[in-house]
Amino acid sequence: MKAAVVREVGDASALKVETDYPTPVAQPGQVIVKNEFAGINFIDTYHRKGLYPRDLPFIGGQEGGGTVVQTTPEAEAQGVKVGDRVAYTKLETYSEYAAVPAAKLLPVPEGVAMEVAVSCVVQGLTAHYLTTSAHAGLIQPGEWCLIHGVGGGTCQWAAQMAKLRGYKVIGTVSKGKANIAEGLGCDELIVLDEVSGQSFEDYESVDVVGKVMEITGGKGCKAVIDGIGKNTMDISINSLAHRGIFVSFGNASGAVPAFPVLRLIGKSAYVTRPKLLDYTTSRAELVERADEIFGWLLDGKLKVSVDTAFPLHDAAEGHKYLEAGKSKGKVLYKI
Repeated sequence: MKAAVVREVGDASALKVETDYPTPVAQPGQVIVKNEFAGINFIDTYHRKGLYPRDLPFIGGQEGGGTVVQTTPEAEAQGVKVGDRVAYTKLETYSEYAAVPAAKLLPVPEGVAMEVAVSCVVQGLTAHYLTTSAHAGLIQPGEWCLIHGVGGGTCQWAAQMAKLRGYKVIGTVSKGKANIAEGLGCDELIVLDEVSGQSFEDYESVDVVGKVMEITGGKGCKAVIDGIGKNTMDISINSLAHRGIFVSFGNASGAVPAFPVLRLIGKSAYVTRPKLLDYTTSRAELVERADEIFGWLLDGKLKVSVDTAFPLHDAAEGHKYLEAGKSKGKVLYKI
């Protein structure tokens, strides 16, 4: 089968398309999905570069969707049948076919396009747990939440979901993506200069902490959702309210460096570094999150922006596009 494979870690050119990669065989409890789309996420670039090590070689990706073409008796016992439209998250999705545990399948409702459904799987579920669970209830409806990079994929979702949860939202965004952010419902936007060739904004171009304190009447934010990383760590911590929580979930500008826990004493603040797998630990939790997302989509309460879909044979170009900060929504591979 055709697949985008990493045999040596490195830059985007390390992602090579092969046409004779072995087609997976379904094990008990699995199904074979013929992929229509695969999502491209920053974590895929971390795998490719070796920041998050994996055994070599490996097929890239961890988000896909398509049609079930083969089942196993155990999967059928869970109600899965050939022809089902499904989306899922598992490693190795940049491929024509994937062997997927039935427990990880999310049925795609009629009325939801496959490219939209695939966009939900990592970015949508990540935004969901960030805005509903990762903050541990330390923010309540009516309180302020700062979300960095709302012009990008995951945080476009997060800004909208935070509003659906009743939080007041401050979003940071680059000038080139401000028009997108304006449609997300944020209460306030802090517009920053762009950094050429990067996926994040220039956080030195505006006094973000000063703006946050001005907007919040000097109180700060009960939660800060930060996928930028190294360049925003200080801003995020300094923007917190008393007993607020810094939710650090990404490394777009580089990994957050170690810092002394004593830094948090000034406001008795909290910090967490969560990941999606720990917030979808059971099928019940996975389906509960997905059902709420699909429900919002069908009700028109959530807007999904699919930026572009690269053909799989241009796999390296998809990673370059994402890492250069060009995306204004979800980036996919069309298989």
